[in-house]
Amino acid sequence: MDISGVLRQIAISAVPILVAITFHEVAHGFVAYKLGDRTAKALGRLTLNPIAHIDLFGTILMPFLLLVFTNGQFVFGYAKPVPINPYNFKDPKRDTAISAAAGPLTNILLAMVSLLLIKFVLLPAAALLPESVVLTVLKPLNMMLTSSIVINVVLASFNLMPIPPLDGGRVLVGILPLRQAAMLSRIEPYGMFIVIILIATGLARYFISPLVSLFLALLRII
Repeated sequence: MDISGVLRQIAISAVPILVAITFHEVAHGFVAYKLGDRTAKALGRLTLNPIAHIDLFGTILMPFLLLVFTNGQFVFGYAKPVPINPYNFKDPKRDTAISAAAGPLTNILLAMVSLLLIKFVLLPAAALLPESVVLTVLKPLNMMLTSSIVINVVLASFNLMPIPPLDGGRVLVGILPLRQAAMLSRIEPYGMFIVIILIATGLARYFISPLVSLFLALLRII
């Protein structure tokens, strides 16, 4: 195991992961607040302070274990879900879907911003600044922003899996007819077990990988 490589990957990925999951959760709560649900705001979750969103396992232990056991090849994490009360919405079915979609959409926007910073800030600066600054400042920033692109795209793609309580499942519940939506929503208590099984068996990649490829292809157009 390359300990130095793992530690380097932690240093590169830690900030992008915190930013990705924090903005993801705040987006859910902010959109819900705009649609009439004050639950997240009342509980102090509409803050960009990552401490308010950190989950001991999902934000710290799981990413660290993935870094160690995949030798830095795969990093993933999640934050404490922002509480949303759909009964505060004017149209619970529709507005739950909208607030659910806000998280993945925010991650795609963060990936886009990261790419734009690389193309229009770091690369032009690298041509003007001394090599010492490029190596000590711009290169690490470039690595962090590149990591941010991948982390945000993977996080968005994962959350768009059409299984409640993931965002994609809640969006699907919001757009399906009532009967089908009710049937899908019944699996929510078992949703995370289904997701874990899909990940463990490798079946999840058949949904996530095409989405990741699609989002990365769209980003290349910029």
